[in-house]
Amino acid sequence: MPTEPLAGRLATTLRLGITWQASALYAVAFGGYVAFSVYLPTYLKTGYGLAQTDAANRMAGFVLFAVALRPIGGWLSDRIGPVRVLAMSLTVVLAGAFVQAFTPGLAPIGTIAFLALAAALGAGSGAVFALVALIAPANKVGSVTGVVGAAGGLGGFIPPLVMGSLYGAYGSYALGLALLAAVVAAALTLTGTGVRQSVTRRVPATHAN
Repeated sequence: MPTEPLAGRLATTLRLGITWQASALYAVAFGGYVAFSVYLPTYLKTGYGLAQTDAANRMAGFVLFAVALRPIGGWLSDRIGPVRVLAMSLTVVLAGAFVQAFTPGLAPIGTIAFLALAAALGAGSGAVFALVALIAPANKVGSVTGVVGAAGGLGGFIPPLVMGSLYGAYGSYALGLALLAAVVAAALTLTGTGVRQSVTRRVPATHAN
């Protein structure tokens, strides 16, 4: 059993670079998945005029697809490295958010964009925890995972509020999706710089990507 007080363990965990890096990435990946799961029915009803049942069914498909891709993201991370999986996932999210900012028709462009977003957010979520397992100190993996999970929950709470506020102010979801694209671009930059460097320092070069 750990003898260090909880506050001390938490402080030590928060001093680790991987805690902040993984938290930021999980807030984008898992937070984005949660945010879409919450707000997608409203978005589809308001932006596309779908009925409640149709919007709910499409949201369910989005959630199931994202959940199915999460373990695949972890599996791919074991084989090609979490940095590569994160980079690919975030690139797809960036492209999907950019396309959807123009509110294309649902058949087929909008549907493809949403499915791509679901797949990428799910795979990215799995890759974040593969990253934690790879470079967090062995005795801190549980603590780091807890903080990262909390960050993901927070990341899912804020975007629906922002989307609703922006739609109320401007009557369009374009600005909200553009902001999502900007946040994802920042996460992609973090992945290619600080996260890649952290992995390179922690593991052999053959596993660093």
